[in-house]
Amino acid sequence: MLKSSFALTGFLSIGMMLYAQTPAKRPLRPADIYRLPVVSDPQVSPDGKWVSYTLMTIDSPKDSRNADIWMVSTDGSEDIQLTSSPDGESRARWSPDGKWISFLSSRGDEVKGAQVWLMDRRGGEGKRLTEIKSGVSDYAWSPDSRRLLLTITDPDAEDTGKIKTTKPYVIDRYQYKEDVSGYRYKKQHTHLYFFDLGSHKLDTLTRGDHDEESAVWSPDGTQVAFVSNRTPDPDQNENTDIYVIAAQPGAAMQQLTTWKGSDNSPRWSPDGSMIAYTRSVSDEDYHMYDEPVLCVVAAVGGEPQLLSRKLDRPVMAPRWADRNTILALETDDCEQYALAFSLKDEKIARVIAAEPCVFNNLENTGDNWVVMKSSPTHPAEICFFDHMVGRRFWGMAVNPTVLTHHADSFLAPLRLARVTGFQSKSADGTLVSGLYYRPADAAVGQKLPLILFIHGGPVGQDAFDFDLTRQMLAADGYVVAAVNYRGSNGRGVEYSKTISADWGNKEVMDLHGAVDWLVKQGIVDSSHMGVAGWSYGGILTDYLIASDTRFKAASSGAGTGFTLSLYGVDQYINQYMNEIGPPWKAIDKYLKIGYPLLKADKIKTPTLFMSGEKDFNVPTAGSEQMYQALRTLGVPTELIVYPGQFHGISIPSYQRDRLERWRAWFDKYLK
Repeated sequence: MLKSSFALTGFLSIGMMLYAQTPAKRPLRPADIYRLPVVSDPQVSPDGKWVSYTLMTIDSPKDSRNADIWMVSTDGSEDIQLTSSPDGESRARWSPDGKWISFLSSRGDEVKGAQVWLMDRRGGEGKRLTEIKSGVSDYAWSPDSRRLLLTITDPDAEDTGKIKTTKPYVIDRYQYKEDVSGYRYKKQHTHLYFFDLGSHKLDTLTRGDHDEESAVWSPDGTQVAFVSNRTPDPDQNENTDIYVIAAQPGAAMQQLTTWKGSDNSPRWSPDGSMIAYTRSVSDEDYHMYDEPVLCVVAAVGGEPQLLSRKLDRPVMAPRWADRNTILALETDDCEQYALAFSLKDEKIARVIAAEPCVFNNLENTGDNWVVMKSSPTHPAEICFFDHMVGRRFWGMAVNPTVLTHHADSFLAPLRLARVTGFQSKSADGTLVSGLYYRPADAAVGQKLPLILFIHGGPVGQDAFDFDLTRQMLAADGYVVAAVNYRGSNGRGVEYSKTISADWGNKEVMDLHGAVDWLVKQGIVDSSHMGVAGWSYGGILTDYLIASDTRFKAASSGAGTGFTLSLYGVDQYINQYMNEIGPPWKAIDKYLKIGYPLLKADKIKTPTLFMSGEKDFNVPTAGSEQMYQALRTLGVPTELIVYPGQFHGISIPSYQRDRLERWRAWFDKYLK
């Protein structure tokens, strides 16, 4: 008995020592943003044995991001870093003969802009291949690996004078503003060129007063398909069509599609007889609340076959499996997954078996496929699967193999929130989907303070993917709700477009309905609730605090409370004109949807406003007006403007600062 007791005591002591040596899991904190790796752009090698990809990490001392090219074997046994330049690399592509890996980089000072670099896939240093004055926007290998199809934007007109004062912006185009690009006064267009790898000769394929994009080679290398808007004034509509041109300088182009809406993402069938693409449901000039439909058309033209129209869901990124099968990504109620479409009988089947999650970046070489998978508790990683048509796609969904594990070290010390999907009913009976994040260490049945964090768009959705911001706020002790209000996609065109020209009405109803459900279920403490969002999420935050006083704290990022004041000031002139109308004809509509500023005296919620200084998407003026109104009325408020930033805050230290300010603001008023 004594011996057994000693043995047990010794075992427990050793166990306690081992436990003490194992670091306890901890909640997320804002500084963790510096540790989060981002994997993207997977590409399968011609032999199907390797996948190249981009890994982006943060350089804390430099307060910047850097992207490097890696490759991983499709059996998962090897993961190799190929580049390590501080200048960064992107868009790695395999040559069809499998000898080279190319990429874009702005390395060195000799040539400005991104250039194509070439690296022997067996190893060694990369060498610069192109010296294009304005840089290369995109590129694609010819099937015989002898030429590149380059997408190049015209260079800026040089000022040869000695005085370096910037010339005045002479503006004469309709849509004269765009976020990041700034004022659109330059007479520049984007065209297609051929680059011969042997002679380094550059030949022009397209020219003129229009732009070309999304260019792809035909399988035999004799033709190129691309997308262009060739209406008299592309600024005043969103029309795009698919064109085909022989792969030789001076060739005449053929217009393949004539839909008055938008046609995009062309992909040749393996035998070159057909082209898959996506087009908008609407054929109107403006289709904000629309969704892409998967289509197929003969390469010589004709009536398209609409493969996904009956789904009433957005379908994107088509890729051919064989002559009769196309895989594509479908966005559906809090998820995004891969579907297979049969051209023969228009049968549709789900490709990948998985718990609720989000798939992106579907790519293939022949029968070898890769896809990015993200879940609420795991950042995106690359997955691989192969297929046998007729067995897996139409019989049983595949279970892909996870190839990369870059997020493992990021996740190792963390204790993440649990994420649960839910549905609520709005006051008019509409069924609305959402998710809520609950801190991992919260006691069962404990009511917690709420942060309703609203997604932007409005055409977009919250889904079962990894969301650092919501996880971060939940780690501070909050239930964080994400709600796909009307206007979101994933529920069909009608669900999305029902808010057209009626902003701040049905969305607000849906958001309140979701909050009511969370309160009724005993999940949140109704006396300690906050709301926040960015872009359209910031706009909806302004609507919510102007229509109800239930929220005790708010943060509106890149929003506006008076739409009329941004007419002609932001980049959405087409939306104003086509959805609402010009102010001189629709002033009542503008005043109706501008109620946050006009009813600012009803606002009692302490509100933090944020914006990027150079935001042309939703200019800082929208936040400034609301801040000034609340400051005038004596409501607690602050305005944070991030210097030099556009609509999306990109500098890592600013992103950390934003997270810290959100937590401090809500802690002050909700705890």
